Amino acid sequence: MDKELLAMLVCPLCKGKLKYDREARELVCHYDGLAYPIRDDIPVMLPEEARRLDVDEKLPPSSGRTGEA
Repeated sequence: MDKELLAMLVCPLCKGKLKYDREARELVCHYDGLAYPIRDDIPVMLPEEARRLDVDEKLPPSSGRTGEA
């Protein structure tokens, strides 16, 4: 994906930033819990084409803490 294009794209629902998942070839909106597919290098920014994120995918990455005091 072109970095300039990525910088301009926002979620069509909330207008928030999207995170590019290179491996899954998706643009992810964690706020709305949607992942927009990229097909043939073209982002498909239609909510009806988006995949709903699993609960685990919605959570922010762990900070590495083990919970020990």
